[in-house]
Amino acid sequence: STLPAVAEELLREIKKAFQETSQVPDDLLLGLKFIFGPAAVPALDLVDQRSVTRVRAPSGRILYQVLGSSGKLYTCYSSCHFCTCPAFGFSVLQKSESLLCKHILAVYLSQAMGTCQELAVSEEQLTNILLAEEEDEG
Repeated sequence: STLPAVAEELLREIKKAFQETSQVPDDLLLGLKFIFGPAAVPALDLVDQRSVTRVRAPSGRILYQVLGSSGKLYTCYSSCHFCTCPAFGFSVLQKSESLLCKHILAVYLSQAMGTCQELAVSEEQLTNILLAEEEDEG
């Protein structure tokens, strides 16, 4: 994974706490805000709204789609730590100001809390999702 060890550990702690109590303790919420900065609160909002969908093809390939607060659907790849949103391109890739955008953080939090929606698609449908993203960028 490409996240710093402290971020990985925080997400593990959140998962453990959520499995035990169905909530995230305040100290871990503060840790989220400290490590992930301004992405933390909007990411938690996306998780609360159940905006994260795990898209799985028969081959086992997985990607995530996050319905952003603007109503646009963003594709996230947790395996390589990438999101198609403009904020990721600007603040993560160009400026190196953030570890990630709110969409990827929402994916990681949804994984930790077990709140991902599930969508099974054919290989062809998965390919179409990926190609649609390329057309948006081009």
